[in-house]
Amino acid sequence: MMKKHLLSAFALLLVCQVLASQEIPPAAWQIKTALMAVPDDYKDGAKVYGYDAEGNFTTLREGTNDYIALASDPKREKFSTAAYHKDLEPFMARGRELKAQGKTFKEIFDIREAEVKSGKLKMPDKATLCVFTGEVNPETKEIENPYVRYVFYIPYATGESTGLPTTPSPPGHAWLMDPGTHRAHIMITPPKKN
Repeated sequence: MMKKHLLSAFALLLVCQVLASQEIPPAAWQIKTALMAVPDDYKDGAKVYGYDAEGNFTTLREGTNDYIALASDPKREKFSTAAYHKDLEPFMARGRELKAQGKTFKEIFDIREAEVKSGKLKMPDKATLCVFTGEVNPETKEIENPYVRYVFYIPYATGESTGLPTTPSPPGHAWLMDPGTHRAHIMITPPKKN
């Protein structure tokens, strides 16, 4: 009898954890925090994507400028928002589409590489992405320990064509990730505050 009650309690606890972990934040909070990734000059008119009450990816706010912001995915444990120039949207949207189909990172990379090379997928010759991370204070819902890193896409660039190293450098130094591919990008990762 005790074992049965213990199993029931455990099952209930597990269900509560699953429901709590998929709680969708209000749209206003998603917009506010997504905009933290957008450069100040573009915050007011940036388009914002986020999640509706059922957890579906949706437009939370239409934009009037060249920036798009992504709210943090409530299915993920860690808080992370991003913002990028609208010219990068076909590339980003294709990645979301392939991920929704259950494709792995490598499969997504290879599919987009082939599609960019064939001209099927439009990739700008340069575009910026900002990634904003931090920790959500459980009581205030404010973002603590904020951190921004920068990605500058320059497809098919190499170490030789840019003069940049192709391995991670000390924090704050630029380096080229995925050189020679459609996803070649300059990474700038500022040092974290202690």
